Amino acid sequence: MPEQDVSATVSIGAPAETLYALVSDVTRMGEWSPENVGGQWLGRSTAPLVGARFRGSNRRGWRRWSTRCTVVEATPGWRFAFDVAVAGIPASRWTYAFQPDGNTTLVTETWTDRRPKWFAALAGATMGIADIRAHNQQNIATTLANLKAAAEQSR
Repeated sequence: MPEQDVSATVSIGAPAETLYALVSDVTRMGEWSPENVGGQWLGRSTAPLVGARFRGSNRRGWRRWSTRCTVVEATPGWRFAFDVAVAGIPASRWTYAFQPDGNTTLVTETWTDRRPKWFAALAGATMGIADIRAHNQQNIATTLANLKAAAEQSR
């Protein structure tokens, strides 16, 4: 895995198709993420299809911001990924991979840093985050734990 990636995997007692449906419904991401408060499809986009765009709304403490996202992979029950841009500048790619494993599914969430070096330095100071990788590793762990709790509780 490239150095800029941060990733974690959790086993969830739910089918891959169910978990894919939860994660790819960007309007619900705020239910799992400690930072994202939800998404809104843009233009004529209404579903997680490759090329669909949405705005992600985020909050951390008093800071609030939104990003423009584009779905780059959408294979139900297998992978969902989207690229994030801030003011038109590539920022990251978020990927969710689903691997059936008996009665459970292994869900892997990965953050890939796509920021230009100059933007990364500026963003760290602006966001008040000294170590974006450690920050996102913690957020991924929280997101996956919340997803697991929600999916297993609804079964």
